[in-house]
Order: sequence, then structure tokens, then C-alpha cells
Amino acid sequence: MYVHQTSGVPRRPLGVDSLLMARGYDPAAWQAFCQALVGAAAALTGLLFVAVSINLERILKRPNFLPPRAAETLAAVLVVLMSCALTLVPQNTRLLGIELLVIALTLLAVTPRQLATRREQPEDPAAWHRSRIATTAAPAIPTAITGISLIIHWGGGLYWLAPAALLGIAAAVYSGWVLLVEIVR
Repeated sequence: MYVHQTSGVPRRPLGVDSLLMARGYDPAAWQAFCQALVGAAAALTGLLFVAVSINLERILKRPNFLPPRAAETLAAVLVVLMSCALTLVPQNTRLLGIELLVIALTLLAVTPRQLATRREQPEDPAAWHRSRIATTAAPAIPTAITGISLIIHWGGGLYWLAPAALLGIAAAVYSGWVLLVEIVR
């Protein structure tokens, strides 16, 4: 089934690569993935609300750090939820790209504030601030790449949505752990 070139490296039959890449620009091909992630992100959003409500007093005692972290965590998981939900809507892929780019840039807009918080509170461990930036950047950067790729129809398209969603879920679980368990220590 594989065709060998003179270099001896096996290659896929002509057309397989282009077929795989075409799926990156076909939201219908991502329906099952997006449905699963919408459900997971919705459940995780609910769990995060519970974690915040259980520890609300403790979270509010550190107004310079934990309330923004709680909001950023919810925003990160909402990026996953909204990105996957919008991918399920029948629409033009370029319009989907614009929507995803707007969502990602909205989340990335908090980064300057996160950096300012680090300058304002140099006594806080740097790892706290880095983890906050990572929580928002992890889903936002690949989501922005997804949006740009869909707009220009080059670069992989929705294949970037997989790392965006999975990193967003992982970042939210990590921050959820901090807000639920680590805060009690």
C-alpha cells in the first residue's frame, strides 16, 4: 500500500495526506470530539463553581491572588466549552475561525494584568504567577492558532483545537485542585 521513493522512506499513497488535512477544515468531522468536550467542559465548570463556593471565604481572604485565579480558571474552561460548542454550529469555517480568534484574544487580554500583579506582589512565589499565566495561555494560544488557521485555510485548522481543549481541561483541573484542596493547607 505504501509507495517507496528513492530515499527509501515509505510514503502514504497520493491523496491520503490531503484527505487528512481536509478534515482539519471540516467541522462535521470533529462533531464527536466536540460533543465529548462540551460535556466534559460543562461538567468541569460545574465542579469549579462548587469548589469556589466551598472555599469562598478562604478565596476572598487573599483578594490579590485567589479571586482572579478562580475567574481565570472558569474563563479557561469556558473557552473550551465555547470553542467546541461553536464548532458544532453549522457555519462557514472562516466565520468559525473569527469566532475562535475573538474568544482566544479575550482570554489572552488578561495576561498584562497577570504580569502587573507579579510586579505589584513580588513577595508571592513566582510559580503562583506563572501557573496563572499558564492556565489562561494553555487553551488560548492553540485556540488563537485554530482561529487564524481556519481564517486563512492553512496550518492545520481544527487539528489545533485538540491541544487547545485538552490543555484547557488540564489547566482547569490543576487550578480546581488548587482552589479546592491546596487552599486548605
